[in-house]
Amino acid sequence: MSGRDEDTGPSAKDPLHGVTLEMIVNALVERYGWDELGQLIDIRCFQLDPSVSSSLKFLRRTPWARKKVEDLYVYGPSTR
Repeated sequence: MSGRDEDTGPSAKDPLHGVTLEMIVNALVERYGWDELGQLIDIRCFQLDPSVSSSLKFLRRTPWARKKVEDLYVYGPSTR
């Protein structure tokens, strides 16, 4: 064995393995700021009185919005 068994598990291909939603939101806010984030992903929690805690509450209850946030984190902004 090569000692690299951990590289072959299902998490080896998951770019979000070990990354929490809070880490994702904080990284996106640091990278883009709330204004640009609200333009990239058209959801109110990023546009009106945004905060990490309110965003986390919304994203945890709203799978389609969470997917958009995760995709932006992994792939960057889409070209329109």
